Amino acid sequence: MRKLFRLVLIFLLSGLILALGGMLALTLYYRSNFPVNTWINGVYCTGKSIEQVNEELVNAQEASVITIVDADCVSWEIDMPAADIRPDYSDALKEYLRRNASVFWMDNLRKPVSSRLAPGKYIADEEMLRACFQELPFVSEERKKAEGVRVLKSDEGFTLQDGNLHRLNTEKACAYVMECLAKGQTTIDLAEGECYKDIEDSTVDKRQRDIWEQVSGFVDQESQIIYDMGAEQIALTPAVLAGFLEAEGNGCPVLDENGQIVVSEEKVRLWVEALAADYDTCGTEKQFAATRGDTVAVKYVTYGTKLDVEAEETYLLEALQARRSGTDVHVPAYIQEGYVRGLDDIGGTYIEVDMSEQKMYYYADGELKLETDIVTGNTGLQRGTPEGINFVYAKQRNQILRGADYESFVKYWMPVKGNIGIHDASWRVSFGGKIYQTNGSHGCINTPANAMSELYEMAEIGMPVIMFY
Repeated sequence: MRKLFRLVLIFLLSGLILALGGMLALTLYYRSNFPVNTWINGVYCTGKSIEQVNEELVNAQEASVITIVDADCVSWEIDMPAADIRPDYSDALKEYLRRNASVFWMDNLRKPVSSRLAPGKYIADEEMLRACFQELPFVSEERKKAEGVRVLKSDEGFTLQDGNLHRLNTEKACAYVMECLAKGQTTIDLAEGECYKDIEDSTVDKRQRDIWEQVSGFVDQESQIIYDMGAEQIALTPAVLAGFLEAEGNGCPVLDENGQIVVSEEKVRLWVEALAADYDTCGTEKQFAATRGDTVAVKYVTYGTKLDVEAEETYLLEALQARRSGTDVHVPAYIQEGYVRGLDDIGGTYIEVDMSEQKMYYYADGELKLETDIVTGNTGLQRGTPEGINFVYAKQRNQILRGADYESFVKYWMPVKGNIGIHDASWRVSFGGKIYQTNGSHGCINTPANAMSELYEMAEIGMPVIMFY
């Protein structure tokens, strides 16, 4: 029995030693080869070496890109295959084996183990990477950018072309990209790598910066001039202000003997004249939408708007040179000012006298308030009421109108052009129609008494009166 027991014991010990030896051998084997049932990034790795798995992972890598971020935080992409950029998983695979060595591989016997690994670094062909980097649009623009500082004039005003500040060092940038790839980074911020540098200003550059500082202070001054034109307001924007400065042929501002920018009197005058050309109506012609449905051309006669160009030139020059703080809302000076101010100086409140239809209308804020038949000047005797845009320049009660062959009492009198006006006519029993052609007035606008009393109460001095056939 003892002999049998020893034989069994020896057998068991031998089996244990063999099992332990096998386990030790497998453990040593799996220190450099991947355990059973191992999958990494979708690649079957069992029994394969680090070099073999790395190669398969590289081949399985889908085409991807690296991202370059420039100084303006704009992202640009380089295609990895185009620059021969390949991922390297060697370090990550070694760490994986280190963590899964010894007896931990036995866990894989129960079920497959699938893992995701990121490459520890990227290997690139430096020449191919450099060629791809040079083709990026922002790098191409950088190569075209000239050195030096210049103040330039454009439609939007003045700009500073700064060719010295924040220039890209392409050699350093390429080296930094290679450095980041070696660390496994695929999003690379060039500013973090200090790939930008400033070029030292020359004497000419410093002078240009001084000009720019003056121009910026002038066009961005705290005092904002706003022309109050009534219905419209015109702000003197930086682009408008820049247009007032004397400039050389290349657009750079001119400096006086003291090194200061110069406001051009001629450019100020031209701007004011252009403003007047937009808003002046005196002596011009207006296309007026008549109540009867058509559009008639009526000339401004006594009514209209005319800016005082000389006064405005003086004001604007002084305001630009003073550079006062705060906002200056300026109502321009007028030689003649309309009832309303703006591009449309007729507005929505006016009297319309249609002499062909022998009708008169009163509109207030665009709403018809009064409509009446009238009798105007006798065209048969060459006394027709003259056409034109005029205005109510007075309002009087109980007046006697006198002429060479008449003397008439009226309760309401509103002259609109010389001795021609709108008034009641108690001597008439009918109005409208064709009366004016044979029995019209001496030129005035005869109005029924009840309508005239209403109109007299509503009308204001200065109100436009549009008179046409």
